[in-house]
Amino acid sequence: MREKTPKATMLSVRTRQGFNWDTVIVTRRLACLGLVACGGGAALSRLATPLQAGEIPAAKVAEIADGVFVHRGQIALQSPANHADISNAGFVVGTDAVAVIDTGGSYHAGAALRAAVAKHTKAPIRYVINTHMHPDHVLGNAAFKADKPRFIAHHKMKRALSARTARYLEAAENALGDEAFEGTEVVLPDAGVEDVDTLDLGGRTLRLAAQPTAHTDNDLVITDQKTGTAFVGDLIFSGHVPALDGSIVGWIEVLEKLGHQAPALIVPGHGPAALSWAAGSEPVQRYLRAVAHDVRAIIKRGGTISEAIETAGISEASGWELFDEFHKRNVTAAFAELEWE
Repeated sequence: MREKTPKATMLSVRTRQGFNWDTVIVTRRLACLGLVACGGGAALSRLATPLQAGEIPAAKVAEIADGVFVHRGQIALQSPANHADISNAGFVVGTDAVAVIDTGGSYHAGAALRAAVAKHTKAPIRYVINTHMHPDHVLGNAAFKADKPRFIAHHKMKRALSARTARYLEAAENALGDEAFEGTEVVLPDAGVEDVDTLDLGGRTLRLAAQPTAHTDNDLVITDQKTGTAFVGDLIFSGHVPALDGSIVGWIEVLEKLGHQAPALIVPGHGPAALSWAAGSEPVQRYLRAVAHDVRAIIKRGGTISEAIETAGISEASGWELFDEFHKRNVTAAFAELEWE
């Protein structure tokens, strides 16, 4: 990767101009449930109440390994009260630089994370890395513009996020309201990872590995090679039901492949700040396999997508939060994929 820092591409949309409302109908609830992959664990959140007088407190973070810090977002749908602080985010500190990994779902969430970085190190924020395109992981990027970092992601993310910019911002503004939405915009990556790249932070190296289509078509795994800690984004959900926006077959295959050389410690996109690979991956694989198995059986006997939506994967309902909000959408996506096998 080249070390120059080009100016990030920024898009901000506050109106419905440019929407094709014949094909994209975004109500406040559908935007939050269907278009925004939400989640995270509530225990460590510092943005559970509205901000006062424009002051943004530092997000509470846990140092899960030497120099590796994680903020745990809430398991919740985005709302004015939580400022879309609904996914895990973190940063890795080297002797020369800091890399921030995911930034939350609003400017306010990102600014709280940035304040946490400042509390723990004086090293400059040189990189902001996104694990994938979903708004609860990227809409806080704008809070880091003043640091002039390189914004890095999977090479497919820029195109995918550009296509959804209007929808994501409209959804966020509708769900958050003007105050909590203030300052939020889409900052597109200026560097893309096509296979594997590395970043030297000084005394430690990050390995960035682009994944085949799985949770999305732009999943990126970031591993701190000093501690063996991997930020896996939404390839792993814990507590929050998985949300499918890519390929159910591909997702299962990617998890199997990653398991062959499992990281020592993982940071999931939603749930606890850190997990072992087994603790994080086994429930996700079980859920995905249950959905795929049931959908295939319904397709094989000539059943309908309506039947699949009501019955496939229901055995998993008790094991996940926000199941009702996301599961039917997952089954719909799985049916559309698997009926063409």
